[in-house]
Amino acid sequence: MAGNANDTSPASGPALRRTVTLPLITLYGLGTTIGAGIYVLIGATTARAGLYAPLAFIIAALVISFSAACFAELSGRFPVSAGEAAYVRAGFGPGALPLLTGLLVAASGIVSSATLVQGGAGYLTALWDLPRIVYVVVIPLLLGSVAIWGISESLRVAALLTLVEVGGLLLVIGSGGGAAAERLADPSFALPAFDADALAGVVSAGLLAFFAFIGFEDIVNIAEEVKNPRRTIPWAIGLTLIVTIIFYVLVSGIAVLTVPLEELAEASAPLSLVLERSAGATGTAISAIAVAAVLNGVLIQMVMAARVLYGLSRMGNLPALLGTINPATHTPVRASLLVVAAILLLALLFPLDRLAQTTSILILVVFSLVNLALWRIKARDPAPVDGFCVPHWLPPTGFLVTIAFLFVDLLRRLLL
Repeated sequence: MAGNANDTSPASGPALRRTVTLPLITLYGLGTTIGAGIYVLIGATTARAGLYAPLAFIIAALVISFSAACFAELSGRFPVSAGEAAYVRAGFGPGALPLLTGLLVAASGIVSSATLVQGGAGYLTALWDLPRIVYVVVIPLLLGSVAIWGISESLRVAALLTLVEVGGLLLVIGSGGGAAAERLADPSFALPAFDADALAGVVSAGLLAFFAFIGFEDIVNIAEEVKNPRRTIPWAIGLTLIVTIIFYVLVSGIAVLTVPLEELAEASAPLSLVLERSAGATGTAISAIAVAAVLNGVLIQMVMAARVLYGLSRMGNLPALLGTINPATHTPVRASLLVVAAILLLALLFPLDRLAQTTSILILVVFSLVNLALWRIKARDPAPVDGFCVPHWLPPTGFLVTIAFLFVDLLRRLLL
């Protein structure tokens, strides 16, 4: 094997504690996947696909399922922190490429968290009229303390916030489902013709919706804290995607059927508009749900980025001090503090619009490398006897699909 992806454990000293169960890690995956996709992207997706917006989410789910399946197999082969870097190391050998992969993953989490901190500060200002900078400072410090406290504690907080997010979606489904069903049953209702223009709109919206599913891959980076990771993590990845696509299709369908498409496409907070129209929810309630989604996203990305830095240190790619575990909390405290400091610095000092846009490109590059790594590994090593395994044709297909999405996205950005 080219490189040993499992060479991440020290000979002595405190270790990460295996306390995470399937329900907790699935909620972790849902928390990092659902928020931005469903609370932010419905309006933009509707602007491109119109009434066919649910179809765009289905197409995106099918495309990303290739990479998800590859992550599921690799998480069973190499259940370690800094999973993506470990997979690339196993496929291509030690060197700069695994380090680059891990740093890309950590950077995407840090930039995403800083962006969410700024957005969360805006929502909190609407709830409690304090200077915005207060929230920009308090959010990373508060959530950083939770992340350092312990993995079980962090994931329980994340699970609670995820349930709040899901509660908001269930509110949309429960309050708007009846109205959507009535419109579908109306004899005068008809979908527009699915012609070339409609197809182009769905494909464009599918490209956008693809990014709404990014987040499931964070699951693999807490593998060393999961009970029976070879079985638990593939299940968690699968459940996360299945539950996410159900919510996306239902909520996007209700949105386009209950709110005029022009209003939905132009709304800065499209799901808030749906909630107002279908449930009569107040702005305070909507802001509270949005804050929960933001806090959850920041906490989950903090935990993930710290584990990536920890894992890279254990591989010998980063300074050893980042690979130490605190004996009291059983968490990588130094790596976590570095992540908190980076998030705070970015949130305070940098305009993050362009940086945030690059996050999806970074993740697509990582997906491409992971698919390619599994292709090489499967050609060389036998399939695991007791783990999840994909057909040999799937990794190269996932690689080509991901590269195609990356190319189309870069082309779209250049033309805008």
